[in-house]
Amino acid sequence: MRKSISIILFLTLVTLACKKETDTTFLITNNSIGELYRISLARDLGVIYANDSIVRDSTINNLSNNTKKVRIFEKGGKHLLTLTPSSDSIPTIENIKIEDPRFKTDKGVGLTSTFKDIKDNYAIRKVITSMNNVVILLKDNDMYFTIDKKELPSSLRYASSTNIEPVQIPDAAKIKYFMIGWE
Repeated sequence: MRKSISIILFLTLVTLACKKETDTTFLITNNSIGELYRISLARDLGVIYANDSIVRDSTINNLSNNTKKVRIFEKGGKHLLTLTPSSDSIPTIENIKIEDPRFKTDKGVGLTSTFKDIKDNYAIRKVITSMNNVVILLKDNDMYFTIDKKELPSSLRYASSTNIEPVQIPDAAKIKYFMIGWE
């Protein structure tokens, strides 16, 4: 009896130890985008992306000499993210534009997703209409998506003052921009 309990305990420990670890390199959560966390400081980007290339916008500097946009590229040249640091005394990352379609949420939504994928997986708080785009804001989430008005029915494309409701956006409408705004 003791021997069988020991064997069961041993097998349980081996199973737990062999549990597959999830790759988070391209995972988007409420508090992280890959290796970048909500609490990450702008000055630490060199450490976070040590294996990648960082390009800072050298033409636009604010008074504290922090750059406005930071572009992250893989060593092979693929554009991963565009980051905008906050203007705080100790800047964190305020806005993130997802540039690489490999980045996806835990629900599988990414740059190659459609409006149907968004509405099936997230509650929509509001749709903001602009001249050329509509912006989809989510409830209880910092992510937002931009859809080009070219994806909308022709009756909605040319009216910038028309409030567009989620039911008016076609399921097949493609995402133009995928952004995260951390405050």
